[in-house]
Amino acid sequence: MTTGIGDNPMSKASQANQSFSQRTAITLVIANMVGTGVFTSLGFQLLDIQQGGIILLLWLIGGIVAFCGALCYAELGAALPRSGGEYNFLSRIYHPGAGFVSGWVSVTVGFSAPTAAAAITAATYLKSVFPDLSVVVTSVTLVMAVGAVHLGARNGSSVFQQAFTGVKILLILAFMVAAWWQVESLQQIAWLPETSDLALIGSGGFAVALIYVNYAYTGWNAATYLSGEVENPTRNLPRILMIGTAAVTLLYLALHVMFLSVAPMEAMAGKVEIGYVVADYAFGPTGAALVGGMLGILLVSTVSAMLLAGPRALQVMGEDFKSFATLSKTTKSGIPAVAVVAQILLTVGLIVTSSFEQIIVFSGALLALNSLLTVVGVLILRWREPNLTRPFTMPWYPVPMVVYAVIIFWTLVYLVMERPLEGLMALILIASGGAVYWLTTLRERSAPENQSK
Repeated sequence: MTTGIGDNPMSKASQANQSFSQRTAITLVIANMVGTGVFTSLGFQLLDIQQGGIILLLWLIGGIVAFCGALCYAELGAALPRSGGEYNFLSRIYHPGAGFVSGWVSVTVGFSAPTAAAAITAATYLKSVFPDLSVVVTSVTLVMAVGAVHLGARNGSSVFQQAFTGVKILLILAFMVAAWWQVESLQQIAWLPETSDLALIGSGGFAVALIYVNYAYTGWNAATYLSGEVENPTRNLPRILMIGTAAVTLLYLALHVMFLSVAPMEAMAGKVEIGYVVADYAFGPTGAALVGGMLGILLVSTVSAMLLAGPRALQVMGEDFKSFATLSKTTKSGIPAVAVVAQILLTVGLIVTSSFEQIIVFSGALLALNSLLTVVGVLILRWREPNLTRPFTMPWYPVPMVVYAVIIFWTLVYLVMERPLEGLMALILIASGGAVYWLTTLRERSAPENQSK
């Protein structure tokens, strides 16, 4: 039987003297967000939308939605400072079963799929420098190597995460400046949409494109997965979420201005390796190969961030359900080693069996649904527990919650209409999580009876 999640103290691992600093947590948020999506999504968006102003509007809306979500999560994370992200929130707000299904989604797809996509993209870019590389083998090797780092002490994880995220941001900024400087002539882009272009905003193509954008912004909530291991989470968590999300929004807008002004839309439409295509126009084939290798290296921090945050959801599920107790086991330094290994194996499985686009759309839809229920949970928790101590309350309530909920719900409706197969896959995964929860609780209820016999 589950323990009372709302009343649980934080785990011994969470209460350990070692903790992640605010700086590490901010780099975790940035690294989770700046990864596969921003360097691949534009190619899919350009298949339906080829107007520069509308493309930028997509990314601005995505940033606003992410920031609204961050404000909601900041309130929940400060009030309920336990690791686990949505698993922790939904268990407390709705029911342990809702939390379990959310955790099931997070650990099977929510982190494993983006990690797999980031590793595949990194390997694809590295292949531009080393043509004989196998994308699958390189992806699997990268995941296992980074996972090994996070099986060590927190200090090692922190230094690794901060270093690679810092290098990532510097390389991206250098790439942007160099591309603008080196390209022979900039593309003529209409940055302000015409009246006829505004009809695209209500289209199915715009809604599906927004799914890709939301996927690229996924990760703004990453710090909530290790809230219990962050220094003074009730004070620092809101700051971490808001700073990380705002910084990435500005970076994404600047990147897309650069992409669209350096390379023709026709050359990027339908392509996965957008960075390579843009670099080819700016620097030529040799320079493009070098930039491709650089982009492959910078995605290491994304793989690292996912493998750092994801196992914490597995860990807290193991703390609450006896059937999964093995997942809660930690090393002497408080690292959930079994959960890290499980996350590595799930990611490797997706790399070997799934296509890149399906990973993005399928996991993007599930993560959007997960966060939608959590954001609406702010209203429910305020109603159910009005006297709960809230060290941070979102400004302009309920506007951020409503903006997030309306836009995410709209994109999910269009996604089911436009991509019913991915919608069905998401439904099957949710149903399987519910079935596992029912079987788990049934088994744990009967355990005392069996023992008494």
